Amino acid sequence: MKKIVLLLCSFLLMVTGCSITNLNEVDVDKNLDVIFSGKASSYNVNYDGYKYYVPKGLKFLNKQEYNAILQDKYSNKYYLYVDVVSYFHKIEIHYDVDGSLYYSAVLNYNDKTGYLQIDEFKDCYFVQFVYNYTKIEAKISKNNLVYALNNMAYILRSIKFNDDILESLIGENVLDYKEETFTLFDDDSSSQEDFLDVVSKYEGEEYKKAKDQEQIELDNQ
Repeated sequence: MKKIVLLLCSFLLMVTGCSITNLNEVDVDKNLDVIFSGKASSYNVNYDGYKYYVPKGLKFLNKQEYNAILQDKYSNKYYLYVDVVSYFHKIEIHYDVDGSLYYSAVLNYNDKTGYLQIDEFKDCYFVQFVYNYTKIEAKISKNNLVYALNNMAYILRSIKFNDDILESLIGENVLDYKEETFTLFDDDSSSQEDFLDVVSKYEGEEYKKAKDQEQIELDNQ
């Protein structure tokens, strides 16, 4: 029996490329250390210039070249933006820790930097999570904070850029390189108000599309 268990563990290690470690239900710092100390072994989202992994339980509501909106099983929505221009030019990310917030910390794992900022409100948290030139913003239910942060961390950890493709896309033409973003990557200009404006606009457009489709179906009956 011991041999069978050892063989099974060895097989899982070969398949997943990492050890099996339980995440803590309440300890954000411990979970970040566990997740970011490992390496992504698989990818399920591919674009020109980069790829990443989306954990099970998340689904795409909207997916564009450098932006995406995902939703988890608790209906929390994650707004993701990959800043390929800043990555290509290796622009440093600056963040000042704010001790007055619910959580504020600079991240530095595997020679990649970022920050995690969490603002607390009456019934939710507003999260800004940046790592490896990628940002995820979300308004999270208080009961789901650690679960959502773990999902975000797995996505951010897995971001992998393709320098050759980005060279052909961006190269020396950065001034002519334009992209539409859901959020502003610079933490000095990104705020809860900016984020909620984007959310409101997006959800308003989705509601209008749904009503229009509903009207079309009624007209065709």
